[in-house]
Amino acid sequence: MRLNGIGSRILTTAAFAVALLTAGAVAHAQDTGQAQPTQQQNSTTTAATSDQDKPYTIAPDGTVSWPVFSGFRRFNSECIVCHGPDGVGSTFAPALIDSLKVLTYEQFLDTVTNGKTEVNTAVQKKMPAFGTNPNVMCFIDDIYAYLKARSDGVLGRGRPQKHDPKTADVGQAEDACLGG
Repeated sequence: MRLNGIGSRILTTAAFAVALLTAGAVAHAQDTGQAQPTQQQNSTTTAATSDQDKPYTIAPDGTVSWPVFSGFRRFNSECIVCHGPDGVGSTFAPALIDSLKVLTYEQFLDTVTNGKTEVNTAVQKKMPAFGTNPNVMCFIDDIYAYLKARSDGVLGRGRPQKHDPKTADVGQAEDACLGG
């Protein structure tokens, strides 16, 4: 599939931003001797033992980190149509809260980016590729954080009642990825 100028620019900008942020985080971690961060850190209590396995932050009072709230919003604008409310599935798409119990982040990312086809005599499953959709790809980590929190059972159904505010840095990264 050939990308148009805007799609190509968005993907190039996003890839560059990810590479730059990753390189900076690795260099900082190496310079300070700290573990390499995998997700935006938050001052609230983490509902997990590993940031890589648990990319969400939920405070004891139920306040979710901005990425989790953003993931809820993005899931409900793009994914809910097939995967049902709160990721519980539908008659034609699997429950993502079950899928993320076994899928790695890389498998999730690959499926969302490239789509998936499973057609045989027993099943006919087809998920379209969202790799060129900036409304999904610019927020893929947020969607994953939301769904992983749901999958791990630490976030209930419905809109999170309280969330951390969106920071200026996050807003700028969103604007850059969306081409704004």
